[in-house]
Amino acid sequence: MTASETLRVLIVDDEPLARRGIRNQLHQQSKSIDIVGECSNGKEAVDAIRALCPDLVFLDIQMPELGGFEVVKAIGVEEMPEVIFVTAYDKYALEAFEVHALDYLLKPIDPERFSHAFHRAARELQRDDFHKKLDAVLRQLNTSEKTQWRERFLIKEAGRIFFVNVDEVSWIDSAGNYIRLHIGSRTRMLRATLDATAGELDPHRFVRIRRSTLVNVDAIKEFHTMSKSTYRIVLHDGTELTSSRNYRANLDELFRRSS
Repeated sequence: MTASETLRVLIVDDEPLARRGIRNQLHQQSKSIDIVGECSNGKEAVDAIRALCPDLVFLDIQMPELGGFEVVKAIGVEEMPEVIFVTAYDKYALEAFEVHALDYLLKPIDPERFSHAFHRAARELQRDDFHKKLDAVLRQLNTSEKTQWRERFLIKEAGRIFFVNVDEVSWIDSAGNYIRLHIGSRTRMLRATLDATAGELDPHRFVRIRRSTLVNVDAIKEFHTMSKSTYRIVLHDGTELTSSRNYRANLDELFRRSS
């Protein structure tokens, strides 16, 4: 995100007074804040993070059934938005940073400490986007001289061996030590990593929209904006996928090439 963009914030706390306090303090920090939702428990938080794709989450650590750390595990550290943990106990601070939290706030929250954490988060988000764009440029430079891209996959299945042309594949996702090739209504499994596969495919034909997903550009029908950093992507066969803000630079490059 840039300094002129709206920061999309989700508040998660099982105490209504705590949510109100965070909301009030956010309103004092900047006019460029969109509080996209509030959740009173961890299960609601998981659904909201996946559906709303916030840039920043204020996340209570101790909640009934599903606590803050469990929310992070459910979403996945790599897919999780930036997090500022909120807790009544400083013993959780170290674990908070181990799951890549930007910061943590102790209840009752000191206004000066809140302001420091919030503005630090805003700065980190701006730098994050810059470095991801730079990384995309460097990856493009590293692959610019490569001309021999993979054209087909060799599949071994049920005692037979056959080929699948890359043009037939609409999208690819990871499944542990395997990748899944989605070919219309069929799915083929191949033992490989998504990182290795992405390096073998022409980046002008396949775009990475999140850590676990590659999409064939020709299979894309339309994009729907979910936030300034994420999109809902509809394929020609009706499949709907959601991009991650961490791979926004890849889509920006796709839009630039297509304009």
